[in-house]
Amino acid sequence: MSASIRKAFHTIVQAFIVAVSRLDKSLSPSVTVSRLRKHQFTVADSIHLLHIANATFWLYIMYEPGFPMKLVIPVLWSLVLLVPLTSQFFLPATPILMWLITYYSSRFIPTSWRPNISVSLLPTLESVLYGANISDILTRFTHPILDILAWLPYGVGHFSIPFFVAAFLWLFRSKESLHLWARTFGYLNFAGVVIQILFPCSAPWYELIHGLTPANYAMKGSPGGLARIDDLLGTSAYTHGFSNAPVVFGAFPSLHAACATIEALFMSHFFPGTTRYVWIYTGVLYWATMYLTHHYLIDVVSGACLATAFFYLFLPDSLRGDAALVPPGGAVNQRSKYEVYDLDPADASAFELSDVSSDEEVDITYRSPNIDQTSAGVAVTVSKKGQSEAGRKGHRHTASIASLIRGEERSAQDGWSPVSATFTVPPAHGER
Repeated sequence: MSASIRKAFHTIVQAFIVAVSRLDKSLSPSVTVSRLRKHQFTVADSIHLLHIANATFWLYIMYEPGFPMKLVIPVLWSLVLLVPLTSQFFLPATPILMWLITYYSSRFIPTSWRPNISVSLLPTLESVLYGANISDILTRFTHPILDILAWLPYGVGHFSIPFFVAAFLWLFRSKESLHLWARTFGYLNFAGVVIQILFPCSAPWYELIHGLTPANYAMKGSPGGLARIDDLLGTSAYTHGFSNAPVVFGAFPSLHAACATIEALFMSHFFPGTTRYVWIYTGVLYWATMYLTHHYLIDVVSGACLATAFFYLFLPDSLRGDAALVPPGGAVNQRSKYEVYDLDPADASAFELSDVSSDEEVDITYRSPNIDQTSAGVAVTVSKKGQSEAGRKGHRHTASIASLIRGEERSAQDGWSPVSATFTVPPAHGER
């Protein structure tokens, strides 16, 4: 076991060294400016207009930090984009940063702009669609062991695993796959936060505390079942964090479920060997969101569906199939001729000719490309007697597997003759 761990650690270290060597280490903004001048702009580049418009709106309504301190944000952003060393990380991460500024600044939206908060819709839909309030059933029995089991994916894995996914894609897969992860993960969370802002719904913890009484935006959030983790660890981290969350009524859709789903989809697609484990983790997190009273089942289902839709919407054809396994700067392994023609390599001997000695005469069946000018099958005799003693070694003539596939279905009229000792070629004109 220790040997396997050492080998895995050595592999990661070596991959990290190679990945660092691939980085652009230039600090000159002139390099970025030169690249920008040479860049051929396309319609796809117009997405940056959305980034700029989104950032401008949230900076305008933001008052913590206030003016002029909040101008530091766009200044720093411009600087990291100008330096090649940092721009290679921050430019692909723009969708993620767009989501983060949207999530943080949503607290500054004036109350008069906000829609009404739905308190009864989600529990009602849960009962109608699933026959019961599933989240309520899952919270009736609690135990410290279950609390820890739910806390690990919900309170720890949710915030750390996205970095691990990005790191593994950077180390072991192509640059395009890492950029795809940044785009998909960022836009998925951005879309989820926008839905939560436009369609605010209360979580199960609200129903347990306040019942179905109307909610308002002055109410603080609650850590739900994570308060038991605070008591267990002797901290108030989750109580403080959820009480001051920018989006208090963001139960629908569950972005915890969405993030776990997109992580599982990426890992199972680009690292198929992890499929079983990542989906077990995802299933545990689905349960944890309801056990900790943060989401209804319908929230979990909607988050998972949203993530699945984003994954297949953003996944390009160039990263499907074997192309998903291409290492950094490498090429995908080509399939062997046996895989191409769906043959068992063990049957290859059936297509091989028998051994012949070097001093025997070998009959090689010959067919003229123009069957109209060939009067009969011709056997061409190749003499081996003139070869040197060093070349008089037995050898094997192997027919191409590709040329033998379904040979019995072809005919001479198709320009095909099976490899055999003798065969008949249609006679030339005038020999009938």
